[in-house]
Amino acid sequence: MRASECGRIVVPATSTDRHLRNQSWLLATVLVVLVFAAYFPALRGGFIWDDDDHLTQNRTVLSSDGWRGIWSSLSVSRYYPLTLTSFWAEHQLWGLTPRPYHAVNVAIQAVNAILLWIVLRRLNVPGAWLGAAVWAVHPVNVESVAWVTELKNTQSGFFFLLAALFYLRFEDGSGRRGYVLALLCAAAAMLSKPSTVILPGILLLCSWWRRGRWNWVRLLPFAALAAGMSLLTIVEQRHHIQTEGAAEWSLTWAQRLALAGRAVWFYAATLVFPVNLTFIYPRWELPGSWLPLAAAGAVAGVLVHFRQQPRARAAIFGLSCFVVALLPVLGFFDIYFFVYSFVADHFQYLASMALIALVMAVVPRAIGIGALIVLAIATWRLTPVYTTSESLWRDTLRKNPRAWMARVNLGSELQSQGKLSEAIAQYEQARALKPDCAEAYNDLGNALLEAGQVETSLVQCQEALRLKPNYADAHSNLGNALLRLNRPLDAMAQYQEALRLRPEHADAHNNLGSALFQVGRVAEAEAHIREAIRLKPDFAMAYVNLGVVLARAGRLNEAIQQWEQALRLQPADPETRSFISDARRELGRTNRTKPGANTPPDPAGIYHDSARPDSGGHK
Repeated sequence: MRASECGRIVVPATSTDRHLRNQSWLLATVLVVLVFAAYFPALRGGFIWDDDDHLTQNRTVLSSDGWRGIWSSLSVSRYYPLTLTSFWAEHQLWGLTPRPYHAVNVAIQAVNAILLWIVLRRLNVPGAWLGAAVWAVHPVNVESVAWVTELKNTQSGFFFLLAALFYLRFEDGSGRRGYVLALLCAAAAMLSKPSTVILPGILLLCSWWRRGRWNWVRLLPFAALAAGMSLLTIVEQRHHIQTEGAAEWSLTWAQRLALAGRAVWFYAATLVFPVNLTFIYPRWELPGSWLPLAAAGAVAGVLVHFRQQPRARAAIFGLSCFVVALLPVLGFFDIYFFVYSFVADHFQYLASMALIALVMAVVPRAIGIGALIVLAIATWRLTPVYTTSESLWRDTLRKNPRAWMARVNLGSELQSQGKLSEAIAQYEQARALKPDCAEAYNDLGNALLEAGQVETSLVQCQEALRLKPNYADAHSNLGNALLRLNRPLDAMAQYQEALRLRPEHADAHNNLGSALFQVGRVAEAEAHIREAIRLKPDFAMAYVNLGVVLARAGRLNEAIQQWEQALRLQPADPETRSFISDARRELGRTNRTKPGANTPPDPAGIYHDSARPDSGGHK
């Protein structure tokens, strides 16, 4: 092609260019292989902790048109609607099979490693590939990659890095298109997880690092996005906290400053020495020592004093990015998770990029490669902890025996397996560790009821309500105990209060239907049980109850349909099979006699849900 045909001179690619491209593809492939090898055990994992809240029992995510509710209702979407939309789309593709969800998380982590490498290379950070590789397989990221819910981290990180890359290209002269793409990716990152509101601060630091000046005017639209999402998140978290009771988060500014100083050093230490990483770290007593904050201030003062020296300038850039990325979780803003611990591995998903890149830029390559191998092995060994709820809580308690929340949730898991005595022991230990934990009393009451200790169960549920009067689950469980004591009217009052507090409480609707049935209000019973099924389509017990109601009304064919659905959800239930068998025999007798002469089967009373509630365990 002649130059005059296109208006510019076409420079043929040299062998050096082709070699560099081939080398880049090879290094990118190595990153992908490293990530999948390190996190491979995650592909065998299931769903844990609040995966039910975000996915497996999130009615909006599971419905075919749920994306509308995700974007139109703050109560549904919370503050990460784009992540929930991703869950919705994944559910449309592969239902609730865990492996594809884990595979997506691991794949995004691999892509993020490549993006981080490209961003670091554009920032002229030495050892960019090694920094990206070490970050990708560092064990502090196991929590973010192996836990389905933390698609919030991996997806928001993807858009965060894309936004940074497009913005850096814009600064290098790519034109307005790069700026617009950066702004769109910034919005996507913040809608995936609001902790990415620190993006404008990171981009400002990048401008200073590259050109020695603060191009803050260009970042005003990014700052506006960040301010809006920050305000929304603060309001949402405050609402959540006030609903639970604000005492746990009532920190003075002195306590918050001390917490921030200690947290920064904690996160740096876990990156350099990632040992005994756990899901719930011990919750610190505050204010504690002021030494960490003073030490951080001293380090900052020394670096500022020597800021003209290249190494000091690099340290200022890397450490500033690290601290800025941690700002949302240092204690200056209330976060619900602080009731359990003031720190968590997944809180530093973005921040860890900066400190790891800084360290890998200065260490000898041989040491960096050795660290990469050691860390990848550590990640491969830690990942199986996150494959089941039981393994997660047992590992947490092995490293932090005083983690009362882990005991409550381990008890809930054991109870779901039918190990009532072990579950009760965990609830009792949780109650001893945190005597004001209403959830421990409620779940203990629930387990005792299932074990047949009805009077003791009643006392525990009442104590839960004394500690937390607006606790819908405890009202529902207290109703279960009252119903077991043949006090249906008192039970109904508790179920109705639970529904006043939480109108979409599927268990309370089912239980209220049980009580209404016992007092002969069959039509109302059917309505509430159908509402329970609408709210929770996989609620096997509600299908059983609906079948019993329909059978008592003489609608045997409809009853059989409901029981068959219950068996599809819970195939090992012999009593439901017995109901179906009795109903079919009755229908057979009816078919051999005159029409209308049938008497429906008389199962021994309708079930009521005395098992753990849908929200069992502590969130």
